[in-house]
Amino acid sequence: MAGHSKFKNIMYRKGAQDKKRSALFSKLSREITVAAKMGLPDPEANARLRAAVIAARAQSMPKDNIQRAIDKASGGDAENYEEIRYEGFGPGGVALIVEALTDNRNRTATNVRTAFSKNGGNLGASGSVSHGFERLGLIEYSAAAGDSEKVLEAAIEAGAEDVESDEDGHRIWTTIEDLHGVAKSLESHLGEAQSTKLAWKPQTEVEVSGHEAEQLVKLIDALEEDDDVQTVWGNESISDEELAKIA
Repeated sequence: MAGHSKFKNIMYRKGAQDKKRSALFSKLSREITVAAKMGLPDPEANARLRAAVIAARAQSMPKDNIQRAIDKASGGDAENYEEIRYEGFGPGGVALIVEALTDNRNRTATNVRTAFSKNGGNLGASGSVSHGFERLGLIEYSAAAGDSEKVLEAAIEAGAEDVESDEDGHRIWTTIEDLHGVAKSLESHLGEAQSTKLAWKPQTEVEVSGHEAEQLVKLIDALEEDDDVQTVWGNESISDEELAKIA
């Protein structure tokens, strides 16, 4: 498999554990409802819903909450959420892609623009940074799933494109079309994944440190704290030493 530079966005390393659980559950519920509304309300027959449910389980979201979110999709009181992608630049020239689910486009656009402007960034036009990323499938496992050799062998057998392993865990990359086929194949060897989703993988990374790294973390934190923002992807490279200083 072709090698790639180590990819970890700040959300994966730092943000997830810092979020308030209630806010996280709200975002997970929204994704489950949208996924169920777009297809069948059965995770086994709806690939996006299955990925959303797996992500919710990985965060210890109660089964009742998950089922309520699925049931909400068929109820008359379900909000009509719109998927929107914003693109821009953070401190140090880092490219950022912000994915949102919103029932009020104007509110979300204002909040995202404000987060960029207050934290040393600039919101760009659609397509301004996405050309520097690949749209791929991403399957994540914790380090407990096995050593790098075991995961690599399972990924090759399942038809994955690439694997990145480190002390934090394993990230298995696939084509968009192969994502759920590879995920199902991996389950028989490695168990259920922590997450299965579509992702933006940067083709090159930008190293940031010092004040720029601190500003970038503040910008991403501000974006992730917004209720409408689901995911923030970036091409930043920040050393563990720099992150320790910021934390």
